[in-house]
Amino acid sequence: MTGKRTRIKICGLREPEHARLAAEAGADAVGVVFHRPSSRAVGIPEAAAIAAALPPFVAAVGLFVDAAEGEVREVLARVRLDLLQFHGAETPEFCERFGVPFVRAVRMEKGTDLVEYARRFFRAKALLLDAYAPGEPGGTGLTFDWAAIPRGLPIPLILSGGLTAANVGRAVREVGPWAVDVSSGVEASRGVKDPRKIVEFIRSVQREDAGQSA
Repeated sequence: MTGKRTRIKICGLREPEHARLAAEAGADAVGVVFHRPSSRAVGIPEAAAIAAALPPFVAAVGLFVDAAEGEVREVLARVRLDLLQFHGAETPEFCERFGVPFVRAVRMEKGTDLVEYARRFFRAKALLLDAYAPGEPGGTGLTFDWAAIPRGLPIPLILSGGLTAANVGRAVREVGPWAVDVSSGVEASRGVKDPRKIVEFIRSVQREDAGQSA
């Protein structure tokens, strides 16, 4: 009996109603995207409304891709974010300079050295592992080979990349991540969240956790 609970983040939200729904269903965090080219991107007023809709103990996460320092600071001045998530080529020094806890995303292309990432980004709260697709910073809906993840890394792992209600239980069993992160897997179409899929995804994680604890 492990008793471990897998944390859940629903990313790429654009509606406060979806944030409230995710929180009520059991999500631990919701993500808002500040990368303008993304179909899931929101402006500062929309992001502020989503963060304000969250109940206590549900984290608001801001996702950035190679944003200028001034852009990140402007967002932080106007949106209550509990965590920053960096998906570009940001250095450890850049990620650390805002005084806000952060997660560093890693695109799992062939030859990626997670041990080295963990060493360089030792101040990160976690590494978020996503599938690699040329020219795409994330949210592709693609999976990657979970067997490529080394065991015993000295930093929590958040598993992302192509997760859905249908495969997240297996992901939790095989990888044992601290958390799972989903975006495209709970969408009706690209950038448009499906409330039913959000709830189904969360329920799938909860069922797997309950089964492991039995």
